[in-house]
Amino acid sequence: MMQNKYPQKPGIDFILKQAFFYWNKTLVFQLMFSIIFFGILLTAVMLFGGRYDIFSYNKELEEAFLEGTKVYLKKVEEITATENYQMFTLAIWGTTAFLYPLNLGMFQIFRKLDLREKIGIGDLFAGYNGLNFFKYVGYFLFWFFIYRFTIPTVLLAVIWVAVTIFVAPLMFFTNKRIFEAISLSFKALKIYFVEIMVCIIVAVLFKYLGFSLFIVGGLFTFPFWNAVIYSLYKTAFSEKS
Repeated sequence: MMQNKYPQKPGIDFILKQAFFYWNKTLVFQLMFSIIFFGILLTAVMLFGGRYDIFSYNKELEEAFLEGTKVYLKKVEEITATENYQMFTLAIWGTTAFLYPLNLGMFQIFRKLDLREKIGIGDLFAGYNGLNFFKYVGYFLFWFFIYRFTIPTVLLAVIWVAVTIFVAPLMFFTNKRIFEAISLSFKALKIYFVEIMVCIIVAVLFKYLGFSLFIVGGLFTFPFWNAVIYSLYKTAFSEKS
């Protein structure tokens, strides 16, 4: 149920401090998350890129780029329309969907931190346990299908992220169905709109800051988004009330 015990909502500073606390206390697992995620993703890119001959397009793109923006954009359009490119894209989407449950593992780790329970590497794979794995992958594919169509507008993409920000923890901690979780997440968004929007901006900036300043640092900052979601979730929902 949504949090109603506090006469005053916790401020943005409290939510972000809490998120940084979770992130800082689990740096080893943040690093493991990134190594596993990028290790599998890059392997998939190389494997499927070779299978569908994607890298052969690089020379064509380089030549088109030298001829001008219009020629380059036309060449990109031609390449993205090919069957090979489309099959490669589907393969990478599938790989990303397979990796999505790692995020649920981070929620498990944060919850164990709250409960002062021993955390192990196995907790990172909590989202892969049993049939729930298919539920999380199915949700991600549904979420991503809508997200990719909203990206060109930017604003709609941000709204979609905000509306669905609590869906994953609600599914994981309270076993809610997808559309029930979206409904609850939307209700929470209306109450905590400012807090959620500010936290999304901070999370995205910090998430990629590590890559821009120091590439290896990005391996630590990349999963920070999960700590922000968990901190917001704890603020907006109370499972005991």
